[in-house]
Amino acid sequence: MQAIDIARRCGSLNAVSEANSAYILALHQGGLTPEERLEAAVYLLRMGGNYRIAYTQFAQLYNEGQFQEQCLDIMTEAFYLPNVKPMKNRYEKNCAALKKYPYLFRTDFPKFEELPLRFYPFDDNGYLPYVPGEQVFGNYINFNHPVVSRNFFKDLENPILAQDVYSQYELEYLYDNVRPSEDIGRENHLYLHYGSWEAFCAYLQVLNVRHILDKKKIVFLFGEEISRYPIDFKETYDIDYSQYPVKQIGFQDIQRLIWHTQLSSDNGGDFFNEVFDNHPNLVCMPSVMMDDVEAAIQNCKNEFNRADKLRASGTTGISFDNAVVEKLYWSGSRSDKDILSVLFMMQGAYMEGLDHAARIYPALFFQPHFNNMDYDLFPDEKGRTVLASKQYNEIHSSSIFKSFKYIKTFTPMRRITTSYAATVRWMVEKRGHIKEVNGKRTVISDLVADRVANRSFMIDPEDRLYKDSVLVRFEDGKTNPRATFTALAAFLDIPYTESMTYCSEKGIHDVETAEGNVIGFDTATVYRTYDEYATNDERAYIEFCLRDAYQFYGYDLHYYDGSPVNEAQLKGWLEGFTSMDSRISETWKNNVLAGSNLVTASNGKISEEDVDEKIKNNFLESVQKKNNTIRLRIGKAMINGLYFINKNGQPLRMMPKLELDPALLDQPLYH
Repeated sequence: MQAIDIARRCGSLNAVSEANSAYILALHQGGLTPEERLEAAVYLLRMGGNYRIAYTQFAQLYNEGQFQEQCLDIMTEAFYLPNVKPMKNRYEKNCAALKKYPYLFRTDFPKFEELPLRFYPFDDNGYLPYVPGEQVFGNYINFNHPVVSRNFFKDLENPILAQDVYSQYELEYLYDNVRPSEDIGRENHLYLHYGSWEAFCAYLQVLNVRHILDKKKIVFLFGEEISRYPIDFKETYDIDYSQYPVKQIGFQDIQRLIWHTQLSSDNGGDFFNEVFDNHPNLVCMPSVMMDDVEAAIQNCKNEFNRADKLRASGTTGISFDNAVVEKLYWSGSRSDKDILSVLFMMQGAYMEGLDHAARIYPALFFQPHFNNMDYDLFPDEKGRTVLASKQYNEIHSSSIFKSFKYIKTFTPMRRITTSYAATVRWMVEKRGHIKEVNGKRTVISDLVADRVANRSFMIDPEDRLYKDSVLVRFEDGKTNPRATFTALAAFLDIPYTESMTYCSEKGIHDVETAEGNVIGFDTATVYRTYDEYATNDERAYIEFCLRDAYQFYGYDLHYYDGSPVNEAQLKGWLEGFTSMDSRISETWKNNVLAGSNLVTASNGKISEEDVDEKIKNNFLESVQKKNNTIRLRIGKAMINGLYFINKNGQPLRMMPKLELDPALLDQPLYH
């Protein structure tokens, strides 16, 4: 039987749940006639099935010219009429507020019933617009979708002019981030230009513009009124903004966050920090350890609690070491966002490039760093591969990120085999083999398994932190800096400034920000392969496990030939992990199985006197066996498929790749 037949049979037996499932399956399979699609949609709507699927079918059938009268009647009765009253109320309140607004130059608002658009609520977040004159339903719109879709702040020479902004999120974003004219001593209104007065009025039934009228810093222009831009407020309104002194940027002014994520070690994070250093519209610092940030915020709160107790005891003249911290305390703000902003602004040498007279408030440029990004891959009860990370969970639960209304996220990526080998080099040359961390002797972890399990370039598109995100390749930044950073600035909605044409730290050009880092836009690290720190088998295994990332982000495979892989091939590769295994073994011998410390082995704690070469070798063999078991398990999972979900069961997708303007390329794209 076909799914549609099963659905009808279940319906006739009053097996409603089963019928709903069968109708949904039939619609997903496709191949139904318009009559059958209408039948399925009507049943789902009437019998409590997935109304979104029914709704979508009604709209599609209507747009196809099928059963238009029936579909429109059903949608109007079920979805529009129950919600029309609040939309009409919102429209009338918006119109009343705009009629009193001084910088909107027409008041001929149409009656609600005469608006050229209707908005049919689809779910709690969005609508389907309907154009009666054209008899068509438009695409789904979420007016609060947290994405800034264009480079509003590309040019700050003149007041901001934005065309046809119909997003509630973007309207509030512009309102919150464009500074009042009084704060910078010059005309700085936000000009919103709309091509159609009638369309603007229609959107007033779903937007709330009353909030953004409070400070009177928006000028609304329609059609040919664009000729008024920019208005001479001194001549037209006798308002002379030049009499106002420039107001210094304060912690309370920072409303948006640029999150520079850490994909993994040696992905060029320092390089990107150097490019964004000294940007006039960023409160910017190099990467900082997340633990240190949280500790500093807590210390600040402790200091505030101390001051509270002193005030309660009647102590006067309470003071702080830093004027910005003192201002934060007396403002009454204790939010992690404001404290973080203050901690950044206390770093005077990094703040010297900040433009306090800019037309926009700066964004906070933040790269929280971890010792390592650890990811786990494990099957769920349905056999799907779950991707989870302790560090990601820490970021996700952080009150810092939760308190920023506007977040842009970008992730640098370097060719994965190169960043892997460079990390091995760093572990060997920079950390050393006999180094104690928190009183514990360290060993090199299995960096191969760590790297192939790390799929932090895969995101849940519905995750708030990644809704507005992009991945940018390190190699592009080095070989085509003009094209890369013009595009990245546009995505981040900041101007591409002269400060982004060079690398710096604290404004000082072309310095070695970390030992061994190449200077500026030197491309040497693009072409280094660090062969002495990685074998071809290690790199072939990495490329196989991450072959989808290589393809999606435009990297050619250099070590894996793309042919089918079986378990025998995996085991063959593992035998060639001589570089990684020798370094793991060496650090265990030098750090844990040596000295006077107690040794924790698989059979418990034993003293050094009892550890002979045989025991050492047995222990090292057990370490390698455990590593190979994990490597083989991961490799077999990659043979079976490259489909991943998060801990909530949501499918993960590749983070979008930053696309460059071909006209700005100085060299062919790196592959």
